[in-house]
Amino acid sequence: MSSPSSIILAIARDEWRYWRRSSLAQTVFVIALALAAASVWVTQASMAHTTEQRQHMQSESKTAFEDQPDRHPHRMVHYGHYLFRAPPPLAALDPGIDGFTGNAIFLEGHRQNGATFADQKQSSGLTWLGTLTPAFVMQLLTPLLLIILGFGVMTREREAGTLDFLKVQGVSPLVLIGGKGIALMGAGLVVLMPLIIGGLVTLAQGAAVLPVAMFLLSYLLYLAVWCAIVLWVSTLASTNSTSFSGLIAIWVLLCLVVPRIASNSASVLEASPGKLETDFAVLKKLREMGDGHNASDPAFKALKDNLLAQYDVDSVKQLPINFRGIVAQKSEADLTKVLTEFAEQSMAQQQAQALIARSFGWLSPMIAIQNASMKLAGTDLENYQRFMREAEAVRFDFVQSLNKLHAEGMTLEQDANKYQSAAAKKAATVSADNWQILEDFHFTPLSAPQRVANSVMALVQLFFAGAVLLVCIVIAGRRV
Repeated sequence: MSSPSSIILAIARDEWRYWRRSSLAQTVFVIALALAAASVWVTQASMAHTTEQRQHMQSESKTAFEDQPDRHPHRMVHYGHYLFRAPPPLAALDPGIDGFTGNAIFLEGHRQNGATFADQKQSSGLTWLGTLTPAFVMQLLTPLLLIILGFGVMTREREAGTLDFLKVQGVSPLVLIGGKGIALMGAGLVVLMPLIIGGLVTLAQGAAVLPVAMFLLSYLLYLAVWCAIVLWVSTLASTNSTSFSGLIAIWVLLCLVVPRIASNSASVLEASPGKLETDFAVLKKLREMGDGHNASDPAFKALKDNLLAQYDVDSVKQLPINFRGIVAQKSEADLTKVLTEFAEQSMAQQQAQALIARSFGWLSPMIAIQNASMKLAGTDLENYQRFMREAEAVRFDFVQSLNKLHAEGMTLEQDANKYQSAAAKKAATVSADNWQILEDFHFTPLSAPQRVANSVMALVQLFFAGAVLLVCIVIAGRRV
């Protein structure tokens, strides 16, 4: 008598023979492989071009700043500088939120600008075409293709009358389900191959081994969950049509409805103030700090008195430094503290909303795999906020370096008289050699161990879904 394992493999081989003879199954395989392979290839090529383009623009921005002629330092504060974020290697497989948040920031004095040049904001109305990434194909389309391929794996046996024949031959329903499950997972592995190849390519591009391995494992687990869903429904259903309609309903619910409910619930349960409301609150607080462009503002009286006492002089004209530059430094420091406070509040609200949305991963494997995928790829909310913080640190150092030149590179008299004549305007400038203050900026996402640690909850949600479905399949199999 054959062992259960050999019977399971024989059933799996028989299922594959059926799919080879089925034109529908062959079409599904071709479509799935074509979508997966094309998405990996196109996204890899696009990401390589984008990375090169951003590096070029970063270099151009730095060169344009350093090539400026002799100027007043505060003019250069407002001239500003751009920072560009190069995507991590795994972003070629899952761009995450990068396409919606932007990839460049304009740095200037007195302001914290948001990221710009988001791909989705600049695309046409057919934005869904721009999201045909490997992650999108695997998360949304591959489950649908598995449904089309496997909705009849059990109901077909029931409708053909072979289920009773197999039971008479001593093949238990659970063994039959096991063989069908192996066949379905084999199909999932075939579709996953382009993603695996893409993952190997990212290793050659500098991606860490651990996140790539966990990234591929998470998608393997996600496809296993959907194979289990297909098996479970096909085992419970009495006909092919019932199985197919039930699976489509589940796909719509888990992949479309629940993610939308999660997003709306996060917005409602953790409401955040609008942009206008936040801008007015910031302006109100900044007005209380004084005008950094006006050294005579009463808000800087204490600063003036301290400097006069420190240098033992009677007026700001006698100071060995330019009081206007010192005011600019003090004003920028105070302003940055206020702006950072509001920015951190906004980031905390975003994190709270994300936490609510991610908790729906217990209900939808689609949400779980999205979170695991973005965290492992380094394209999630945490890495975006890390970029914003790093950019702000660069902005503050950049502005304060110019404010220091303002304070030390000219006298107060030269500064105050700069509009009196052409000669006075020239005297109130510093050499262009001083513009060599910009350092090369390279954004680094969270470390590989940290990204893996952040993805644990999403992976647990996928394991939980798989365990629940396994129990459901066993119960359904025993009732056959």
